[in-house]
Amino acid sequence: MCGICGTLNFHSPADPSLIHEMVGSLQHRGPDGTGVHTDNEIGLGHARLSIIDIAGGSQPMHNEDKSLWIVFNGEIFNYLELSESLRKKGHRFATRSDTEVILHAYEEEGEACVQRFNGQWAFAIWDSTKRKLFLSRDRLGVRPLFYTQTNNGFLFASEIKALLRSPDVHFELDLQALDQIFTFWVTVPPRTAFRNIYQLPPGHSMVVQDREVNIHPYWRLEYAPELNLDDNAEERLSDELFHLLLDATTIRLRSDVPVGAYLSGGLDSTFVTALAKSAVGERLKTFSVSFEDSEFDESAYQHEASRFLGTQHSEVRCSNQDIAHVFPDVVLHAEQPILRCAPAPLYLLSRLVHNEGFKVVLTGEGADEVLGGYDIFKEAKIRRFWANKPQSSWRPHLLKRLYPYMQGMQRQPPSYLKRFFRVNGQDLKSPFFSHLPRWDLTSKLKEFLSAPVRACIATSFAMEDLEQELPGCYRSWDTFNQAEYLEARYLLPGYILSSQGDRMAMAHSVEGRYPFLDHRVVEFASRLPPTLKMKVLNEKHLLKRAAAGSVPESIRRRAKQPYRAPDGKCFLEHSEPYVMEMLSETRIKRDGIFDPQMVAGLVRKFQSGRETSTRDNMALVGILSTGLLIEHFT
Repeated sequence: MCGICGTLNFHSPADPSLIHEMVGSLQHRGPDGTGVHTDNEIGLGHARLSIIDIAGGSQPMHNEDKSLWIVFNGEIFNYLELSESLRKKGHRFATRSDTEVILHAYEEEGEACVQRFNGQWAFAIWDSTKRKLFLSRDRLGVRPLFYTQTNNGFLFASEIKALLRSPDVHFELDLQALDQIFTFWVTVPPRTAFRNIYQLPPGHSMVVQDREVNIHPYWRLEYAPELNLDDNAEERLSDELFHLLLDATTIRLRSDVPVGAYLSGGLDSTFVTALAKSAVGERLKTFSVSFEDSEFDESAYQHEASRFLGTQHSEVRCSNQDIAHVFPDVVLHAEQPILRCAPAPLYLLSRLVHNEGFKVVLTGEGADEVLGGYDIFKEAKIRRFWANKPQSSWRPHLLKRLYPYMQGMQRQPPSYLKRFFRVNGQDLKSPFFSHLPRWDLTSKLKEFLSAPVRACIATSFAMEDLEQELPGCYRSWDTFNQAEYLEARYLLPGYILSSQGDRMAMAHSVEGRYPFLDHRVVEFASRLPPTLKMKVLNEKHLLKRAAAGSVPESIRRRAKQPYRAPDGKCFLEHSEPYVMEMLSETRIKRDGIFDPQMVAGLVRKFQSGRETSTRDNMALVGILSTGLLIEHFT
């Protein structure tokens, strides 16, 4: 894992001092070494986190005749198999690194080489013979890659802060992006929160040549039609899933440094840890975050899993004050407004991992998106079930049972639930039916925007724009798969793997690895009938069957509990000096993004101790994070 950056100038030679500055801004991603290569118009930079071939894997790296140069962030987990295949074709290797495997694969197959990679990557290859810059990002968007174009050339980097080191690149908040974040929680690629700075979408490659930028997909997430299953299908598919996950976990243990694991107390991370232990046959180090607030704490399950698996376990205890204290750093690394505080405890967790001397951890992210784990999938099924008999007096109570931890919902009458959950014929026709309640709730945050900003985004229709992005076959998929696609294509890379994943881990030089996001597992899951992912309302049915005997039975049968953290109350319970400054009328007016009176009313509500809603909490966190983003980058 590393930080990469580079420039391709159109009118002048690359500036080594700029590349060094860009690398310097990425030092947290790669504290073990730096490298810079410039040659005429190209400049490449690298900040290294040494994991594979510690002695020989320095970058930028070149091939034998120095016609190709690469900077690479990530891991190619099947590099051993690929290197053996390439050697048989006559390729000679100077290192044991997966980075060099990419170079030789490119020599052999050109841009199509990415089809053979099993991994998580963002890389750039400079082909000096063709004067071509080739960039690629992994299928699911585990590793970030940003770019921008100026009058003088093209720039790319692992993080936006590196791009801003160029005197030709300036910070400006993209209001259309803010509209998307205040609808979907994320921006829709290639857009970012920064105007004129873009992200390469997951599963895409890019070529910059002759001053032209061309982007194309090399992989798409697609779902198979409903299959007719024989009597033994469930057992057979469960066994196939187990062995796929075992291999996905095993190859993610390839490392020249120790590998640990996150242990949240849920099924996904516990199963990954169990598979890792079976692969290495030794005691693993596991890490978790617990909360002082019992509403969010899962430490009892974490300890149970650790005892069952025999791991050496460490945890960081997180208080509301801890979250408020690190929140400015969280936003600095996230590089976009966020609506929940959930990334902050993970920032503290990666710090614990770093302090205990680990650079690599396995995690369970991705299982919910590809194997049917989220409450939003259950919610959509219940809403459709209710819509069949909209006058039913008991069907709406299923939604209350789904969210027992949301006290406000428990007090609401069916008429309110029907409006909130949008159970009507028109909404049933929407391609976004599963997500309409979430997106409608998030969109209410726009009420806090200032009049000029609301006027600016008045002609922006986030959902209509997103509908244009959907693949042509989307409407032919089962509605359950449509909901999975929206999570896996947008929220997963844009928030789960970014604001909660790569950015929080790499803030402390820690690499996350995700067995459930092995493309073989994802493609296998996309062929499964929805009934094997969620059987009635039993989430991750096939995964639970595959995990039988490997994890504690109480955890295997445990109902899904979403990872949550305290939100708005963190900031006004304790007096962090920046909070009231960022929420002050003076600051709100200066930034011009939010309405000062609306913000003041929200602050008073929290200060009075009155009950606050999910909307209130998201609004406070969103306002604070947007202000901090502006503070950091202007």
